[in-house]
Amino acid sequence: MRFLKRATTLVLAISLVSLPALAEGDADKSTARDLATEGQAAFEKKDFKTAEDRFRRADALFHAPTIALGLARSEAGLGKFVAAQESYNKVIQYGAPPGSPPAFAKAVADAQAEFNSVAAKVGSIVITVAGSDNPTVTVDDVTFPLAALGVKRSIDPGSHTVRASAAGFKPVEAKAVVPEGGAARDVLLTLEKDPNAVPVAAAEQPKTPSNPGNSSSASERASGGSLNKTLGYAALGLGGVGLVVGSVGGILALGKHSTLETSCKSATGCKQSDIDSYRSVGTISTVGFIVGGVGLAAGAVLLLTAPKSTESKTGKFIMPFVGPGSVGAIGRF
Repeated sequence: MRFLKRATTLVLAISLVSLPALAEGDADKSTARDLATEGQAAFEKKDFKTAEDRFRRADALFHAPTIALGLARSEAGLGKFVAAQESYNKVIQYGAPPGSPPAFAKAVADAQAEFNSVAAKVGSIVITVAGSDNPTVTVDDVTFPLAALGVKRSIDPGSHTVRASAAGFKPVEAKAVVPEGGAARDVLLTLEKDPNAVPVAAAEQPKTPSNPGNSSSASERASGGSLNKTLGYAALGLGGVGLVVGSVGGILALGKHSTLETSCKSATGCKQSDIDSYRSVGTISTVGFIVGGVGLAAGAVLLLTAPKSTESKTGKFIMPFVGPGSVGAIGRF
């Protein structure tokens, strides 16, 4: 009868809620109601593990003080006093919204009355690790935050396994039995160097001069030298093409000039089209020689002023030339 009364009160409280702030879907309400009923039944049988599971699921679907109170009581039954303390706190902090069923207000009052008895059972521990500034610490295989090392931290009473490890050190382990309430349990773990540990390979550093500023300067010089050489060879190529065009144009111009002299001395006289053609070829030849000269000069300057590299020590060189009826460049590569 006692169980039926509690279960009926719990179900009735859930079914009566229609506040906008708690307006979850009807399907969620129905599922939460069934889960809460199962949780209460399991709690009465002292099956706290099942009760915790059902109340936690119900609370995730529909938040009500009655459900949260059931979760807190189930956690306390399992000895999870730290979690239970927080669940009781939530019930108290959220309270009962205005206009909610009386069962909600009663759940909040019960949480306030039961809170102190649960809080008094919460244990505490102080874990200190010596030997490494950046250890990995676990308590019962759960990572322990480094920020909590050396200070008091809440923990459930009972036996706990504390482990610490760090690169280059031997792992260490300690058992800690924490009492309910009372003074904090101190645990000191000392890490010792592991002589058999494989040293962490240091990142390979590039060989640079003693002055770190020289590294970037050398890189810039190498980059600039490569660009100068590329532009230099391009200029030499353009200059060579210009000289070829100028030479061919000059030869054609000489031929046309000879033809014009013959024509002008004949009875028919010079034709204007021949004169225009001679002038055009002459202009092309002149422009070709100018481009060729400028290109070769620019290319030579760029190559000569390029920063020296290891290739300069191999005896490589290039030199443009212009000869009778021929132009080009000679060198060793």
